[in-house]
Amino acid sequence: HKAKVEAMTLDLASLQSVQHFAEAFKSKKVPLHILICNAAVFGAPWCLTEDGLESTFQVNHLGHFYLVQLLKDVLCQSSPARVVMVSSESHRFTEIKDSSGKLDFNLLSPSKKEYWAMLAYNRSKLCNILFSNELNRRLSPHGVMSNSVHPGNMIYSSIHRNWWVYTLLFTLARPFTKSM
Repeated sequence: HKAKVEAMTLDLASLQSVQHFAEAFKSKKVPLHILICNAAVFGAPWCLTEDGLESTFQVNHLGHFYLVQLLKDVLCQSSPARVVMVSSESHRFTEIKDSSGKLDFNLLSPSKKEYWAMLAYNRSKLCNILFSNELNRRLSPHGVMSNSVHPGNMIYSSIHRNWWVYTLLFTLARPFTKSM
């Protein structure tokens, strides 16, 4: 068997781009057995996307969420299929509820005044896990499994390219960590 690989453009900071990608993929009429949602930004300065949402939330979570929703029928038709949400253990260090215990949407796409890059990242990764769990609950009866995974703390990645302190810390800590 020779694999045929074709690159397609997708900008998770644009919901229109996500929609165009999904439409283009569907038009190819090929099965989709695995969808790995791995793109993320970390430590980026606050900015809004063209859709009016805070960029970390949209790129790390909402863009993937929308993509999966648009391709859900293809995944079900391709059963067995799997969705993998690449999350992070940093989800443990945040909440998305207000003081009364209700979901606070303002925490997901905060104003510039309320923005802290680390919390934005952590919240987006918590959303990945919650979404993956619910997606698995809904689609596993149709042969589509969903899992969220933590890629490890010291992998080589440019995800912290916008935050030089993390680049330095990860570089210094890497020799003292265990990789599996």
